[in-house]
Amino acid sequence: NRVTQSRLDLAFPDGHPGGRVLFIGATAADDLSPLDPAQLTIVQGNFPDHDGLTARGFDVRTEPEGRFDAAVVRLPRAKAAARARLALAAAHLAPGAALWVDGQKTDGVDSLLKELRGHAEVRDVISKAHGKIFQVTLPEAGLPADWTATERQVEPGFVTLPGVFSADGIDPGSRMLADNLPPKMPTRVVDLGAGWGWLSAQALARPGIAELHLVEADHAALTSAKRNVTDPRAQFHWADARNFTLREPVNGVIMNPPFHEGRLADPRLGADFIATAARILTGAGRLWMVANRHLPYESVLAQHFGQVHEIAGDTRFKVIEATAAGKGTATVRARGARR
Repeated sequence: NRVTQSRLDLAFPDGHPGGRVLFIGATAADDLSPLDPAQLTIVQGNFPDHDGLTARGFDVRTEPEGRFDAAVVRLPRAKAAARARLALAAAHLAPGAALWVDGQKTDGVDSLLKELRGHAEVRDVISKAHGKIFQVTLPEAGLPADWTATERQVEPGFVTLPGVFSADGIDPGSRMLADNLPPKMPTRVVDLGAGWGWLSAQALARPGIAELHLVEADHAALTSAKRNVTDPRAQFHWADARNFTLREPVNGVIMNPPFHEGRLADPRLGADFIATAARILTGAGRLWMVANRHLPYESVLAQHFGQVHEIAGDTRFKVIEATAAGKGTATVRARGARR
C-alpha cells in the first residue's frame, strides 16, 4: 500500500517519544516512521488495515494489554466511537503519560478538541492537511465514565457497539432485503458484510439453512454479532469480504454491501462484494442483495451472473436476486419486467 503523509512528523520531530507507545486507529496506509516499531503497539479492528499493518511488521491487536508510556488516538467518524477510543487509551496509560489525538476536520476533530478542553488540559495543537493533532494531559479523575464503549440494545435481543455500521438501529435496506428473502433458504449461506448480525438472524429464522457464515471486517461489529446470533448453525469470520473464500462453494449469499471508504463513496466496494459472491457460489447458487437505488451495479452483476432480477424496491433501495448459472450472460431485469 502507498504510505500516506501524516501529522506525526510534526508531533514527534525528534522521533519516538520513548517507552511503549499505543496507537489506536492507525491504518495500513499511514506513515508511522517517527515511531519505533519495536516500542509500538497498534490497536486496529478493521481487518484490511489490521492485515496490512501486520504485513509491514507492526505489532497489531484488537485490544491493548498492559500500560503504555504514551498513546496516539486516531479519531473515527462517529463521536461515540471517538470518545470510546480516548477512554480506552486513557485506561492503558501510565500516570503522567502523554496522549496525542489526531483527526480530520471532516471527522469532527474540532468538535472533540473543544469538548476535551472542558475535561483536560490541551496543548501543542498542530494543524496540517485538513486536520489537527494535539496533546492532552489527562486529569487524575480521568475522562468521563460514559465515554467508555458499552453495548447498546437497539432491538430486543440485539446489541451494538459504538462506531459500527447502523449502530442506532436496523438499516432500512437490510430490513427490505430481509422482507424479500425466499420462504425457504438454501442449505449453505454466506452473509457478506454481516455487521452486527440482524440480517443473518432473519435468514436463520426461515427453514432450510444448515450452516450460515457471517463475514465481517469490523471486529466490533462481529463481536456484537456473536452476542446477537447464538444459533449453532452460525459461523463467524473476521475477514475482508472482498477476498473471502471457503473450502467448498455455497448455494446462497445474502448481502447489504458497503459503498463508502471513509467518507468517500466508492461503488467498487459493492462490485468487489458481487465478484466474491459469484466466486463462492455453486453454479445453481443464488445471491440476494440490497443496494441504494443510484448505485450502478447492474453491469457488474451481468458480468458475474446468468440471471439477474430486481425483485423489490422503492425510490431509495433495490433488492436483487441473481443466479450463478450461465455466468456472464445475464440481462438485468427491473422489477415488473417480463421474463
